[in-house]
Amino acid sequence: MENDKLVCKACGNDSFSQGELGGSMANVKPVKLDMLHFSSSPLILTICTNCGEVASMKVKEPQKFK
Repeated sequence: MENDKLVCKACGNDSFSQGELGGSMANVKPVKLDMLHFSSSPLILTICTNCGEVASMKVKEPQKFK
């Protein structure tokens, strides 16, 4: 997470946790998909522990998009 303290935009809470969104349907794939070099990456979500608002999404393995 960032060095700055996160505050939920929906409810004002400042407590967050992280979860992973993965699986064949939820992984992020490059737009220009090369069928010989198929790759994808799960998303890491930063989630407000009070209301469930997703504060951020980050690709777990950004090197797969180079």
